Amino acid sequence: MLIFVPAMYNLIKNFLFRYPPESIHHSVMRGMKTIYSLPLGKNILNAFCGVKTPGLEREIFGLTFSNPVGLAAGFDKDAKYIDELACLGFGFVEIGTVTPLPQPGNELPRLFRLPEDKALINRMGFNNEGAVAAAKRLQRKRSNIIVGGNIGKNKVTPNEEAVSDYEKCFHALYDVVDYFVVNVSSPNTPNLRALQEKEPLKQLLHHLQVLNAQKVKPKPILLKIAPDLTTEQLDDIIEIIKETKLAGIVATNTTISRAGLKTPAAEVNDIGAGGLSGLPVKKKATEVIRYIHTHSQGRIPIIAVGGIFTAEDAQEKLDAGASLVQVYTGFIYEGPTIVKKICAGLRPTGIH
Repeated sequence: MLIFVPAMYNLIKNFLFRYPPESIHHSVMRGMKTIYSLPLGKNILNAFCGVKTPGLEREIFGLTFSNPVGLAAGFDKDAKYIDELACLGFGFVEIGTVTPLPQPGNELPRLFRLPEDKALINRMGFNNEGAVAAAKRLQRKRSNIIVGGNIGKNKVTPNEEAVSDYEKCFHALYDVVDYFVVNVSSPNTPNLRALQEKEPLKQLLHHLQVLNAQKVKPKPILLKIAPDLTTEQLDDIIEIIKETKLAGIVATNTTISRAGLKTPAAEVNDIGAGGLSGLPVKKKATEVIRYIHTHSQGRIPIIAVGGIFTAEDAQEKLDAGASLVQVYTGFIYEGPTIVKKICAGLRPTGIH
């Protein structure tokens, strides 16, 4: 039966890929929610997709993960499917990016498939229903899965006032998430990546850490970075992480590069701006992870994202220095058993 499920998904995927990516995403997730709500729905999802591989637990920044495979931000932006996703074996789920105020994001279409490259291009633009709405949903979740809150600023907020937006998200989500990720690396919000520069980034992270220290139980705060940074910028990031005592790094976000794609250039040009994810980002993400791990003497925990489709891809990221991995594009191309398959092929390490 387990052999049949991936084969079945390949057939279903051929059908699903005939429809616009964003609309079919919502349809599929609503369908999964319906299955979950059936009397035996949760058991069925667990039976086919749940992870039972022993020895994959690990303790990172004070949290114990049942396995190292998580779902990256962007898939369940508004925390609408946490319990359903928990049944698919994920060790953790990262919601968002959420902003203080609801915003519609960029104009449609804004999500595109590149099947020849096993990739996606998106320019979603932080479309979400706001931090307060996400927090209310998380208060109702039933599973004990670890949840990360990926936070950003509203499009209309100038960079000079960005700190206030991140602060509002931090307060709104503090009681309902297990860790935070500061997103300053999306290419789809104008001028957002300028916040990755040394001084504004240091100011932002320091402010959040001051707020965090005032809490009875501070939460881990991580920084999500782009794959397009220079080595000098990565050195600055490492220095800032150490200086602000952040819990770790998420590496990496989508890339603005279009180098080496198999998809015809004319088709890629027609798609236009946006962040590229999937297999084309795999090598660059691994290089960034290895650089950070090496130049920080392994002292900065890293969540790896970028081109993870198989157990071999995930193991490559872990061997490069990552502590955890996240999937997004791979989930879309490989289907609901991706976590089970990855975990089955990883080397057990036990809690460390």
